[in-house]
Amino acid sequence: MKKLLIIYFIFCTFFLSTFLFANSSILIINSYHKGYEFSDKIISGLEEELHKYQDIDFNLLYMDSKRITSQEYFKNLKNLYKVQLQNRKYDLVIAVDRFAYDFVLENYDEFFVDEAILAVGIENFSEMKARKHGVEKKVSALLEKRDLSANVKLIETIIPTIKKLYVINDKSINAKHTEPLIKELFDKFHNKYKLIYLRENSLKDLEKRFSKYEENSGILFIRFYKDSDGKLNKNQAIEKFIKNSKVPVFITDSIFNKKGAVGGKIVDLVKFGNSAGLMALDIIENKNYEIKGFNDFDYVFDAKKLDQFTLAVNQVPHDYKIVNRRLTFYDKNRGLIDFVFTISPILVLLIIGLFHNIYLRKKTEKILIQRIEFDSVLLNAIESPIFWQNKDGEIVDSNKKFFNFLGLKNLDIYGKKLNDFKDNKNALKLIDILDKYEEDKKQNNFFNFQTSKNENKIYFIKQASYCDSKTKESGTVTIFTDVTKEKKFELEQEKNQEFVIQQSKLAEIGEIFSSIAHQWKSPLVEITTIAQESFYSSNTNTSEDESYVKDIMTQVDYMNNTINDFQNFIVPSNEKKVFDAKESIVSILEIVNHNIKYNYINVNIEVLKNTNTNIYGYRNEFMQSVLNIINNAKDELLKNDLKNRKIDIKFYNENKKLLIKIQDNAGGIETPKLKKIFRPYYSTKKDGHGIGLYMAKMIIEDKMNGKIEVENIKDGACFKMTLGSV
Repeated sequence: MKKLLIIYFIFCTFFLSTFLFANSSILIINSYHKGYEFSDKIISGLEEELHKYQDIDFNLLYMDSKRITSQEYFKNLKNLYKVQLQNRKYDLVIAVDRFAYDFVLENYDEFFVDEAILAVGIENFSEMKARKHGVEKKVSALLEKRDLSANVKLIETIIPTIKKLYVINDKSINAKHTEPLIKELFDKFHNKYKLIYLRENSLKDLEKRFSKYEENSGILFIRFYKDSDGKLNKNQAIEKFIKNSKVPVFITDSIFNKKGAVGGKIVDLVKFGNSAGLMALDIIENKNYEIKGFNDFDYVFDAKKLDQFTLAVNQVPHDYKIVNRRLTFYDKNRGLIDFVFTISPILVLLIIGLFHNIYLRKKTEKILIQRIEFDSVLLNAIESPIFWQNKDGEIVDSNKKFFNFLGLKNLDIYGKKLNDFKDNKNALKLIDILDKYEEDKKQNNFFNFQTSKNENKIYFIKQASYCDSKTKESGTVTIFTDVTKEKKFELEQEKNQEFVIQQSKLAEIGEIFSSIAHQWKSPLVEITTIAQESFYSSNTNTSEDESYVKDIMTQVDYMNNTINDFQNFIVPSNEKKVFDAKESIVSILEIVNHNIKYNYINVNIEVLKNTNTNIYGYRNEFMQSVLNIINNAKDELLKNDLKNRKIDIKFYNENKKLLIKIQDNAGGIETPKLKKIFRPYYSTKKDGHGIGLYMAKMIIEDKMNGKIEVENIKDGACFKMTLGSV
């Protein structure tokens, strides 16, 4: 019979609640944007209660009053809601916090007919304001009053030696409603110790102020959502300030619970929302309108913060909850410990077997360690850097050469990826090299690398995949082979080959020119003979005729000498020998004299006193290098005014070396091109081949152990050659 009565009571309760709340409709207007934790927690508690009754339909609208408070915004919001709420009828309108409540009152006649109002989260209720808008008989309110006085007494209990208490509040509209409570606080406690009210300019000011520990001090944190300039502080930023504060922070609501505050007598906002939900159901069911405050406070403290500031809460005369408490070993392993005691007889046998197994493992490990040490010695004896990566790119192993390769310590690398070493330039460069290698393994298998000892090396990449048959772990082995010497040898061979090819070309030109010279010399002999016969067969034999014949003979002799000089110049040098650099350059200038002269270029040669101009090398190739520089200068000078074209050549000794400077006033070389001027096939001329200066550099530096460089001077460019004096 008793069971039947219980079932009947449950059925009646369910049927009655279903009947009462059938087709009920609730409108919730949130003062703030979605994601604002204060109102979100309250609404979460509200929904928790309302969801218990599936027949209640509720609609949720958001305002953005934390970030926007202009009249224009509220006017536009009113127009938007007017469209949204048109032809809608609700049983209850719930306004969460002050802005939503004021908005509902001011626009009640336009939006609603006779809907009940529940104001949730406001700190003060004005019956006069409700009467002004004609809704005094339709309004209920759940007030959210923080118990500041109780929190101060709580701080006194936890910090009995307190001498200074900071109260933090911001300059928002909501903060103004808390001002009377703060004033009461100061009137009540100001004679006991120093009270300081802070409404700082910004959160950064607070962070700076409380970055150092202050003995016998505390902070009562009410809110700080807005700086004085209206900038909205995010919860994460406020949480960071509270967590990093060197002065203990006490709170009044649950937003920053477990987030760095010591604790306090707080309003749990979800429980606050639950109470509001119950009031909403009571209004719909019983039409019960009332104004009441929320008094279900919690005492909550953070164990980590209590330890940090060496604070005790055992004197607190209330039930309290400790969060972030450190678990003991028994707490963490309670199930295991109970289980061990239950099966302890079996454990004895297992321990005996375990000792035997340990003995066998130790024996096997000894053999394995010997094998690993042998492999390690063998691996480290290899000169090439080697390292292993698993399928996720983590470094599994490597030899010592790889550590030296990157300039890292042994403990810095295992279990990490190459991109974890963001401060290591060699590691970042290696990532780029391996990425390029993955793109094209044939084209990018060689790379230049500067080691930790600042040595420029050339390496060859070789990669292979591996798979452990036991563990099924797979990955990649990468080997870098140093091929610097081989590459240098190949480069030297290429340069020698280019030098031989250049000499071969010059030899061919020499042979052709010898044939041309032979053909020219016969007509020159004929011209000489005809001139002489004409002079002797003439009946006049005047001094004018004699002068005429002498001029012809002079020009023929000059042409003959020029042909001989050029023929000697064009023939490649077979071997190195000592020669006069100045005399060689003068010979060059004789060959190109007419070209220089008739282009109005003034060439000046200066040899400093006691200068030794003898050098050891290939004379003709040296002359070709100088000729190339002079011809380049001439081409640039042709762009200048006729009266201002000059090439200065200067010889002097320095540190037992001969220095030759060839400079012009042609305006210089563009800075971006200056570093590329000696590269093969690079030319600043439109129709240039880019081989002249490259060959000049190869002859001076590779074949004659000298150095050639270029720089811009005041009016032009200056080529400087440094050669060993003999």
